[in-house]
Amino acid sequence: MCEECYVDNNRITPLLKPLECLKNHTQYICGTCGRCICIEHDSKRGLQRWNFPFKSLDIAKLYLRTADYTMKKSCGIYEIKNNKGRISYKIFADAEDVEVYLKKNKGKFCDKMSPVFSVREYREFPNTEVRKLDSNEIEKYMAER
Repeated sequence: MCEECYVDNNRITPLLKPLECLKNHTQYICGTCGRCICIEHDSKRGLQRWNFPFKSLDIAKLYLRTADYTMKKSCGIYEIKNNKGRISYKIFADAEDVEVYLKKNKGKFCDKMSPVFSVREYREFPNTEVRKLDSNEIEKYMAER
């Protein structure tokens, strides 16, 4: 597992429309393994990719590093249930942010109010970059997938 971005597969992201994402979105480029993680701000929703709900814990882990980097602290992945029993996973900076989210979203619950996954402490890494890729980098990254 990469100590910086928390996954084994260094070319697993982007998951959805990878070529479009690499061409058009700002990427967090892991300084350790080179994995690109979308860190683009969605102006329509006012959120970054890591703010969205995820279908599984494994998918949420793919985006946790961008939350940690953005917030400059160790964030956590929380299991959120709705009143119909549907489970999703959301990344929050801390339990206070979870409480604010639950107050705004009636019918959603977090049983444990503690993260199901987080890293012990936030660390900076020297070779990390946050930027858009050029066409040669995109071509190389896609070829390595």
